[in-house]
Amino acid sequence: MQQLRTGSGAWSRSKLGRIETRAQGVRIREIEQLLDLYNVTDAALRVWLLDLAATAQERGYWLAIRKDLPEDFHGFLSVEAALVALRQFETMLVPGLLHTADFTRALINGANPGLAGDVVERRVMARLARQQILTRASPLHFHVILDEAVLERPVGTPAIMRNQLRYLIDESTADHITIQVLPKAAGASPAMDGPFSVLTLPEPIPDFGHAEGPGGAVYIEDRSDVRACIVKLGILTERALSQANSVDVIKKATKT
Repeated sequence: MQQLRTGSGAWSRSKLGRIETRAQGVRIREIEQLLDLYNVTDAALRVWLLDLAATAQERGYWLAIRKDLPEDFHGFLSVEAALVALRQFETMLVPGLLHTADFTRALINGANPGLAGDVVERRVMARLARQQILTRASPLHFHVILDEAVLERPVGTPAIMRNQLRYLIDESTADHITIQVLPKAAGASPAMDGPFSVLTLPEPIPDFGHAEGPGGAVYIEDRSDVRACIVKLGILTERALSQANSVDVIKKATKT
């Protein structure tokens, strides 16, 4: 990053730190500097990224994101920006709202071998753009329970996986983010039914559930089924490690 700290429009170490921790946004001209630094020469990709940055605070920017994501995910995107709370249990991978760029890239390439490079990069940027709901003025309250196997399943290189786990540790310090690990010792539990989420929109809209599988996304709206999901989350929350103990487990995983 030495190039950013010299010449016109130089970046200071403190500025770089604020941007990396999302305490400060990035201006259009700074996006252009980054694109130049990373040798992004594809004109269409540059225009798309610059337009995305210019409209990041507008509701309409989701339209640009949607076009590069799987069709069955569009319905979820349409409500995600309006959520006030999200409770999520995952068995296979770190939730997208807590991804690093490198982890996302490795995950997409692994799950979709042969996908064009420009499509991969747009999907990476789309996923990172979604994370603004965790940094807005009234951030989403996000409670995620991770099966311990998630920490043990390498995605990308060892360095990519370590950095992803360290990112989880950093994010866990935020007041509106709770991360718990469900240990293998928990044995048989509602975890056996697979990953799912409970989403909360502003009142008076009732909570609803969401689950993804090979057949696509499923939305759970029946009141009794939603209550069952909430009960399952309550059981998993009790059986999972506390946040402090979960962070300790994640720290140990970074050293393996």
